Amino acid sequence: MPLLTIHHKTEYRYTRPVAFGEHRIMLRPRDGHDLRVLSGSLEIVPEPMSLHWIHDVFGNSVAIATFDEPAEILSISSTATVEHNPAEEYALTADDPAYFYPFLYDDEEFPDLVHFITPQYGDPEGELSAWARNFLDAEGSTPTFNILSGMTHGIRQAFTYRKRHAHGTQHPLDTLQTKSGTCRDYALFMIEALRRLGIAARFVSGYLFIPGDRAHGYVGGGSTHAWVQVYLPSAGWIEFDPTNGIVGTRDLVRVAVARDPRQAIPLHGTYLGPADAFVRMDVTINVVSVGEEAKV
Repeated sequence: MPLLTIHHKTEYRYTRPVAFGEHRIMLRPRDGHDLRVLSGSLEIVPEPMSLHWIHDVFGNSVAIATFDEPAEILSISSTATVEHNPAEEYALTADDPAYFYPFLYDDEEFPDLVHFITPQYGDPEGELSAWARNFLDAEGSTPTFNILSGMTHGIRQAFTYRKRHAHGTQHPLDTLQTKSGTCRDYALFMIEALRRLGIAARFVSGYLFIPGDRAHGYVGGGSTHAWVQVYLPSAGWIEFDPTNGIVGTRDLVRVAVARDPRQAIPLHGTYLGPADAFVRMDVTINVVSVGEEAKV
């Protein structure tokens, strides 16, 4: 089974020593039947006064650090080695209850899915809903997988990927109108489009592995990555990456799932000091095959 090592280092620099508030760190890969964490370490300088781990409301691993020592540099380094065994691309059969759209969720599951079905962002003119309906057959039922695959590849082909230095994720309508954005923007846009069709979808944050011998034209490497999970009856949560046209978990290392991108921020904290004390933040991320690690 492929073994991958993820190195993720974030360094904050200041013009003078500042005090640090609580920092929440969400960098540990999320275990599952297709992903197993073999080892992990978290190194923080200056050493925190306390460091403890919790599971958030979605079951993601979160480290919470508090500090009592001021410093000019705060460095947070995470290293994890995972066994990554992505399943083959899932294919619905005619016997699956969600083979055709529209379909119904089970009465027992619906209460737990309702927040992933309910749109979270406004669409006053119905532009997002109209875009989503473009993937439905004009006559009769539509194979559900055609909708999901069509959106995934449609975004990749029709939209322009661009990095933004502004914090946060842009509104889905901005993504639609500019037809551009980051991986987080694409993921949120697709999620909101699916929710307008009554399909349960949630946000995934993690890492993208770019194999040296088969890069596939991937974009979004060298930083944290984002994609979409869709829940279908009998199939469960299936992953779709509209940035790179990936269906399933091939080359994707899951860290966190959430209803909204704001709930899956990899690193969040505060400092106590003058606003102009902050100089910059440097982030370095490498996802490498264990066999190739010595070459990096």
